[in-house]
Amino acid sequence: GAGLPGMPLAIANPHLRVVLLDSNHKKTAFLRQTVAELGLPNVVVAAERAEIYQPNDRFDAAVSRAFSDLKTFVESSRHLIRSDGLLMAMKGLYPNEELDQLPSDIKLKEVVQLSIPGLSAERHLVLLSLAASGATA
Repeated sequence: GAGLPGMPLAIANPHLRVVLLDSNHKKTAFLRQTVAELGLPNVVVAAERAEIYQPNDRFDAAVSRAFSDLKTFVESSRHLIRSDGLLMAMKGLYPNEELDQLPSDIKLKEVVQLSIPGLSAERHLVLLSLAASGATA
C-alpha cells in the first residue's frame, strides 16, 4: 500500500535497512518516488510477491499489515527471516482462530494490544518466531 509500517520505521530509524515489498507496480512506483524525494538510502522497494522475493541476507523481522491471515503470512514470508527472527503481523481483533491455524513449527511469542490515538477499534500486533529459535508459546 502506502509503505506502512515500513516507511515510518525507516524514517524514524535511519540505521535500519528496510525493504518494502508489493506486487503492485503502480504502488511500488509511488514508493520509489517517495523514497527518492525523502532521501531514504536505507529503503529498498521491490515489486515482488513476498513468497517469491529472495533477499541476499535474511532479515531480523518481517512485518505484515493488511496482507493476509496469519497462516498465509507465515507460509509466504518465513524464508525471509533469520532462524532467530520475528514475524510481526498487525491485526484488528484478537486473532484467536488464526492463531489456532498456525503451523506447528511456529511459536507465538506475544500478542500486544495497541492503543491508537483517535481510534476506538481494536488493534493487535502478533509476534511469531520459528520453533527452532527456542521460543515458547
